[in-house]
Order: sequence, then C-alpha cells, then structure tokens
Amino acid sequence: MYIYGKNVAKEKIKSGEKINKIYLAEKFNDSEIMSLIKKYGIRYTFVPNKFLDNKVDGVHQGIILEVDEVETFDFDYIKGINKKNPIIVLLDHIEDPHNFGAIIRTCEALGIDGIIIPNDRSVSINATVVKTSVGAIYNMPIIKVANLGVAIKKLKEIGYWVIGTDMDGTDYTELDYNMPICLIIGNEGKGMSRVLQDNCDFVAKIPMIGKINSLNASVSCGIVLARIVASKR
Repeated sequence: MYIYGKNVAKEKIKSGEKINKIYLAEKFNDSEIMSLIKKYGIRYTFVPNKFLDNKVDGVHQGIILEVDEVETFDFDYIKGINKKNPIIVLLDHIEDPHNFGAIIRTCEALGIDGIIIPNDRSVSINATVVKTSVGAIYNMPIIKVANLGVAIKKLKEIGYWVIGTDMDGTDYTELDYNMPICLIIGNEGKGMSRVLQDNCDFVAKIPMIGKINSLNASVSCGIVLARIVASKR
C-alpha cells in the first residue's frame, strides 16, 4: 500500500513500524522528515515529481511511503484494555473513507481506546483513510469483527453500556457517561441499523436548531465524544 503526505509520513516513521521504501520528489527538502528517515535507517530514493503523481491520486507533498497494510485487531484486544471506564467507538458500516479518516483523527485526539468496524460492507483501510486521519491511524487500535450485533452483546457481557446516535434519542448533554461506553455511529445515509438500535442502552441525539437537520457522521461523532470525554474528567 502507498501512503503519502508530510504529516502522515512523520507519524508513520515515528511509530517505528515497518516501511518498505520512501519515494521523495527531487527537490524535497523537509529537514525534519529527512532527519527521521536517516535516524530510523529507512531506504529512500529521489524520483521525478511525475513518478509520484502517477503513484497516487491525492496531494502527495513530495513524499510517498510504500508500507504493509495497517495492522488491525480482533475483539480480544478490547478485553485486554486495563482502564477505568474506557470508551470504544463502533462504526455501523461507514462508507466514506474521508469520514472514516476524520473519525480516527478525532478518536486519537480525544484518547479513545479503540474503533470497531465490520469485516464486510464497510470502507476499507486505504491511502485516503490514512491521509485523512493525518497518520492518527497508527496510534489508534482498529478492531475488526465479523458481526456488529455479536460484538455489542460481547461488550455488554464485559460491562460496557451501548449508546447509539439518532434524531429520536435523548439530548446528548443529559446522559450519564460515567461508565464503560461504546458509542455507535451510524451509516452516512441509513443511520444505525435496526438490530444495533434495538440493542442500545441509550440513544443520544444532537439538538438541531438551524435549518439543516443533519450533521456529517464524523462531526456528530466528535461532538458526542467530546462530551463523553469531558464528563469523565
């Protein structure tokens, strides 16, 4: 897989994870990145800008990294979280890679303990997701499961309370979050599936007072998560 962009490159290099090779534009002169490349002894080569343009579709900023696929975890990772009142985010078949990347970035910034995604019928972890996350994906555990409904039941068995998000719920500012939380973010167009909604302990809503009565999935996630995190301090 090819990932690109200066911020993504910095986070990936600092993570210490394997990087197969780095391609740099002939006039690339970011001293911080060059120092990191040399510090970690990573193979690199200077190439014409056109070579980089042909490798990826997005704005590469003169640097592309050839890497293995992003590491993911199974449900046992959650069982191993040793923390009072952890927070997990579950994505109900999010399809837009930009939304996924933005959610990862928000979760990492707020110290969320992991993100659950389904194996099928969901956005894959690709270069766009990595780029949009600004490299945060390398610091955020992604847990892949075969069945979201089964995952929710397992979460409840180990003490998590499940909170969905929907316009028919309770004002998110009025809920108690002082407990292990799994927050569900629904699909961009369809929202939460009925099966998941039926298994929620609470359903939170963000009051809308403007003319537009919906928010982007990543924005909704950030608003509710910020409230949850603040309530635990």
